[in-house]
Amino acid sequence: MRPPSYRVLLTQRDVGRLLLAAGLARLADRILTLVLVLYSLARFHSPLLAGWIAFLAIAPGLLVSPLAGVLLDRVGSVAAIAVDMACSAVCIFACTMLALAGSDTAWSLGLLVALHSLAKPLSSAGVRSLLPRLVTPEAFDHANALDTTIQAIVEVVGPALGGALFGLAGAAAAFSITVTLYAVACITLLCAAHRPAGSTSRRLGMLPGAAAGVGYVLRNRTLRALALTYACYQVSWGILLVAVPVAVTRELSGAHGDVVVGVLWAISGLAGAIGALVTGHRGATDRERRIVVFGILGTAIAIYPLSTSFGFAGLASGLALVGFFSGSIDVGVLTLRQRRTHPAWLGRVIAVSMSLNMSGLPIGSALGGILSGWSSAVAFAAAAGACLLASAVAWAWLPMR
Repeated sequence: MRPPSYRVLLTQRDVGRLLLAAGLARLADRILTLVLVLYSLARFHSPLLAGWIAFLAIAPGLLVSPLAGVLLDRVGSVAAIAVDMACSAVCIFACTMLALAGSDTAWSLGLLVALHSLAKPLSSAGVRSLLPRLVTPEAFDHANALDTTIQAIVEVVGPALGGALFGLAGAAAAFSITVTLYAVACITLLCAAHRPAGSTSRRLGMLPGAAAGVGYVLRNRTLRALALTYACYQVSWGILLVAVPVAVTRELSGAHGDVVVGVLWAISGLAGAIGALVTGHRGATDRERRIVVFGILGTAIAIYPLSTSFGFAGLASGLALVGFFSGSIDVGVLTLRQRRTHPAWLGRVIAVSMSLNMSGLPIGSALGGILSGWSSAVAFAAAAGACLLASAVAWAWLPMR
């Protein structure tokens, strides 16, 4: 059966509303991620603390992901995603008030960021467990390409907007924008007409249900290999999350440096959108393993030596290639995971898989803070090394069928 076009998918009411809500929430997340790093550098003058704040924005949520998956299967994805967006708005509103009062500390900022992180799996896993339930299996490639493209567009707009807001208007204004985006995303999502509930059994308790989801992932060869591959790959992204702002602000201080950081990440995001659409158009089914292996290998070369050569031109070119490959890789990973997961387990399996897949990101963020304080070149080389390891793992352990 011929899959529906991108235009047809977007005009489907529930698919369009889901992707719009997800895009707004992700835009808020991306603005917040950059602003937290820039704010930590400006307020506390510590690359190490910036790395740990980035770590706290991710790690607590990963730890509770199995429980979030059980909740997704019980109450339904729409309700769970809305809870995350509301909680995020409350936590960042508190950050805004503290920034305006000038009474925040490293401890208060870290606590609020950690609380914000706890609900994130409900949204990240919820969107990707709900989307395949709204389309036919033949449309998985195109739906995942649209999902990844929206994420890539967020990577264009988010850093540019976040850097500009922080550099020109300050942290409080940037935090306020994220609160508004979370609120609008929540309202958009709740207007969706189709709200499928989870289909797994409700007889298990929360902890046994979470353990069952973890067991399913660990017993599945494909999901197990994807988890290890993507975790190593995300170490490189975690390092870049801190290393890029540190490298730029060392050369350009003040608002100019903040804006340049945003522009560089915007270039990467735009390239990611192109990579996702190209891969979705060509089709990823039965090609996922090659897409993942060679995409991550190309990312390693783009990070080092290209990004560390030729000044800002080299950094911009390297990040553009990193973004292009990431769009292609994400379509391949999403399609492969959906095709090799039983539909009745989607909520728990995607929550657990995403938790394991993203576990390298906070590790990389903390490592990026340490290495960037020593040498930006070393930080970029470490990021490339993580990609080489990820590519080797995918080649050796990701089954073809």
